[in-house]
Amino acid sequence: MIERTTLASAAVCAGIGLHTGARVRMAMRPAKPGTGIVFERSDLDLDNTLIEARYDRVRSTDLGTTLVNDDGASIATVEHLMAALAGLGIDDLHIELDGPEVPAMDGSSAPFVDLALRAGLANHPLPRRAIQVLKPVNVTDGGREAAFLPSLQQSIDVEIDFPDPAIGRQRFAFEVTPDAFGTLVAPARTFGFRREYEMLLKAGLARGGSMDNAIVLEDGKVANPGGLRFADEFVRHKALDALGDLYLAGAPILGLYKATRPGHGINALAVRTLLADTTAWKWVSMRDIAARSDRIAQT
Repeated sequence: MIERTTLASAAVCAGIGLHTGARVRMAMRPAKPGTGIVFERSDLDLDNTLIEARYDRVRSTDLGTTLVNDDGASIATVEHLMAALAGLGIDDLHIELDGPEVPAMDGSSAPFVDLALRAGLANHPLPRRAIQVLKPVNVTDGGREAAFLPSLQQSIDVEIDFPDPAIGRQRFAFEVTPDAFGTLVAPARTFGFRREYEMLLKAGLARGGSMDNAIVLEDGKVANPGGLRFADEFVRHKALDALGDLYLAGAPILGLYKATRPGHGINALAVRTLLADTTAWKWVSMRDIAARSDRIAQT
């Protein structure tokens, strides 16, 4: 993935938002090199309905990542789609939605990966840029911890620990490549506890949630008739969420992201903290990194 990439043709899907329950149609269209990932709310009557997928547009991390532009246009729960784009190495894309939230689909990134691959990927001759971590950057948020560590590869290593016996302590690490993401991470679904459902509804959340788009836990067991896709599906989904949130940096981050009890809030904090310290990172060409990796492999 050394050249900027977009879709070869448009890709369209429809579904309901996990939290709003609103039905939404989403169309992903090819974009010119250098555009980045840009959302558009076609249903809003505002001067500016474009929302850039950037860390400085994050306004809420409450059970999902919400982006808002200066005119108040917003798009919620972007992380599963952003993870799919990061995993496939898609840099430039125009995403039009006629509702307030990205469709939940099955609660994972796999439907978005399939949708993009059916449309096809198209490379531009413009070199792809990445953010290379130069020194450790650590953040904490309550009992949560996260760090970026220098590496020539983009990797994620996350650990969770839930008192619920269906989850317990789990750890998962992977190097971000299209193959690894597509097979090991993309199918992992979001999850929630049935005992918290009524509380979430009162808070205006999870209105579209069901066993069709989430793993539901009840009395220490998985309530979904089909069970789990992976024995450690819960922590794999946390890795998926992290990848999507980190891609809001505007480019892939070459480094190891290591997190304990990760969530959208600390993922966003880690990105902001890294980018705020200009001595902790630099822009690099993926073409140069690939050449350097080849030289190292040959020695």
